[in-house]
Amino acid sequence: MDTDIRQQIAAERRELADLLSELPPRSWDAPSLCAGWRIREVVAHMTTPYRHSGLSVLAGLVRARGNFDRLADRLARRDAAALGPRELTACLRDNAEHPWRPPGGGYAGALSHDVIHGMDITVALGIDRRVPGDRLRVLLGNALSPRSRRYFGVDLDGVELRADDVDWSLGTGTPLSGAAQDLVLVLCGRRLPEGRLRGEPAARFTHVTH
Repeated sequence: MDTDIRQQIAAERRELADLLSELPPRSWDAPSLCAGWRIREVVAHMTTPYRHSGLSVLAGLVRARGNFDRLADRLARRDAAALGPRELTACLRDNAEHPWRPPGGGYAGALSHDVIHGMDITVALGIDRRVPGDRLRVLLGNALSPRSRRYFGVDLDGVELRADDVDWSLGTGTPLSGAAQDLVLVLCGRRLPEGRLRGEPAARFTHVTH
């Protein structure tokens, strides 16, 4: 199982690196789905484990008073300022088979991390990239874990997430429909561009640009 997921991780990183290598320079400064981060900060964050040792991250965590989100933001902004698009893309591609795993998340967590942040980029830029089915199944399973649900803390009271492209649903209440990969983004606290979600609750999870 781990071997299969590691192959999926490597494929995801290489495919995303190919996509990033074709982006025009202005796209790197476009906002991502991660609040406050441009595309370049997202890629810098994705590649953080390849540039910073565990000891340096631990020291940074102490300076951030134990707040991992604060540390991740500091590192992403610093590295995005220091490294250009070509360097960030090369870092992702060169580490396609890097064995990094998020604490307590295993390889399924590593794959989810890469796929979700990849969607933070592609969905924000309006790029129609479909997550391959084998990766999507891992993603759906990981997004439903108690650890993931606690971390993101999205309020889904009275809402049923209902995928319209695979046999998958979650919760009870008023249906919120969309592609399964978009519903994973909802579970991860993202606000999606208009038109990707359907149903009465859609406005709660949509970023309105006008």
